Amino acid sequence: MSASSTDPGAPDRRGPARYLWWVIAAQPGRIAAGALFGTVWMVCLTLPPYVLSRAIDDGLRPGDRGTLVGWSVALLGIGVLNAWLAIMRHRTMTRVRLDAYFRTVRVIVDHATRLGAGLSRRVSTGEVVTIGHSDVGVISQTLTATGPGVGAVIAYIVVAALLLSVSTLLAVVVLVGVPLIAALIGPLLGRLQGAETAYRERQGSLAAVLADLAGGLRILNGLGGKGVFAARYREGSQKLRDEGYRVGSTMSWIQAFGLGLPTLFLAAVTWLAARMAAQGTITVGELVAVYGYVAVLVLPVSFLIEAGYDISRGLVSARRVVGFLNLEPDPETRGWNTEGVDGPEAPSVLRDPQSGVEVAPGLLTALVSARPAECADVVDRLARFTPSDATWGTRRLDAVALDQVRARILVADNEADLFAGTLRSAVSGRRDPDDEALADAIDAAMARDVVLGLPEGLDAPLDAHARNLSGGQRQRLRLARALLAGPEVLLAIEPTSAVDAHTEAKMAARLRTARAGSATVITSTSPLLLDQADVVQYLVDGRVAAVGRHTDLLADEPGYRHLVSRDAESTDGTEAESPDGTEQRGEQELPTERDVPSDSTHEVLR
Repeated sequence: MSASSTDPGAPDRRGPARYLWWVIAAQPGRIAAGALFGTVWMVCLTLPPYVLSRAIDDGLRPGDRGTLVGWSVALLGIGVLNAWLAIMRHRTMTRVRLDAYFRTVRVIVDHATRLGAGLSRRVSTGEVVTIGHSDVGVISQTLTATGPGVGAVIAYIVVAALLLSVSTLLAVVVLVGVPLIAALIGPLLGRLQGAETAYRERQGSLAAVLADLAGGLRILNGLGGKGVFAARYREGSQKLRDEGYRVGSTMSWIQAFGLGLPTLFLAAVTWLAARMAAQGTITVGELVAVYGYVAVLVLPVSFLIEAGYDISRGLVSARRVVGFLNLEPDPETRGWNTEGVDGPEAPSVLRDPQSGVEVAPGLLTALVSARPAECADVVDRLARFTPSDATWGTRRLDAVALDQVRARILVADNEADLFAGTLRSAVSGRRDPDDEALADAIDAAMARDVVLGLPEGLDAPLDAHARNLSGGQRQRLRLARALLAGPEVLLAIEPTSAVDAHTEAKMAARLRTARAGSATVITSTSPLLLDQADVVQYLVDGRVAAVGRHTDLLADEPGYRHLVSRDAESTDGTEAESPDGTEQRGEQELPTERDVPSDSTHEVLR
């Protein structure tokens, strides 16, 4: 398992069966040990009936006390040996399952990383969660067949051989009966595989709906759409329940046959052996041995049925994992690699030919559109998140090594995750900044009150996605993290959309100061932000329609003036989030900046 935690290897993605074989072949030593322990344990389970029969025939019936004691001691020793073998088998198979589990998790995580920004466009969050948890667990359970499953086959052959030494008829009955049981259960396993596939697919889609519902609960509540979304989830949940009933119904029949058929088989063989003993064909000791052999055989048969059930489910889960692994990254975002030419040595102009947007070094550029999605599409192209003909200086952006693009061009949007941990780690990311740099970034993003409002300051714990903060607080922390990174080009999408007008005005001024001398792009229709921009590019139908200063465009472009003026009217009565998540008009989140003098920022944060 230590190997898989560092390098899981290259998975076989040619099909579900090949993927399961890859997981098995990745740990041959453990698989061999599990099969050995499982086989020896199963075979040793057949020894007590033999020893018991000898104790009866050689010791009990003749009245030979010494022989009886000897066989009894042997029976005790076999019991101790079986107990040790069972412990070792279980330990080994647990390691096998854990290795398969974490190896598959690592493969999925690595591939999700390679897919990068394209992941959310290809697979829903719920689907990834279902694959990374439920399907991975099913795959690991499938490997149980390599231990007790192999042992069950060997034990079946051994029991048949032992019965052959007692009676050819009994051996033939066993050799024919066990395959007949498997043939009766086979069609149910095929039906289970189909039902399990439908169940897994619906489970993934429902998990996606739940993730959307949980992530947007506050917004849905404000729009009055929570009931509609909840009804949709309830309907999907009922359909999933129905699919679960189908799976459960099939599983119940398999488990019933798995226990019932071997028991009926045991009764039939015992009845036949008893008749043979009554006729004098076999001895009483041999009758006891036959009963013991067939009783022991119930366990291997049950294991074989369970192995078939696990393999059937494992193929369904492996098919979903392979489907995810076969998703190819977008050509422009393929992997975190160093392939490609070097980026410009000096800061250079970023151009998007599709829209006509140009981002000049050292300037604060604003993109304005009546459709915010158009500006977001431009940002995606300039950041190489989607295919485009964008250029960086004299080079095509998609020809530059991707690691250089990611290191020098940063997108800050409101969908960026804030992971669970301390506030300090959430803002610092993978860097280890000193307190002064951290304080400067937090102050520039007007996030000082967020720090002051938490009892432990920068060391205060954050929930997953920082759900213990309001939307406006999370937005400012994301901006602080982006400013602390200090990229050559910063592309910020609606960086002040969740704050009140007073906070927004200060954020705009401080953003300009913090990014002085570096290329910065903001998308917004807020006059408070646009007034700080060096150049504003007004987009109509996805193309640049006018370029200039905010005041010039107000005077010369009626469409721009109408759009921005409408936003200004909205800003005058902005509904901004307070720290407790409620909405307020024209107020700041407490404690406010006025509570602490500006020259004491660094001291307070320390």
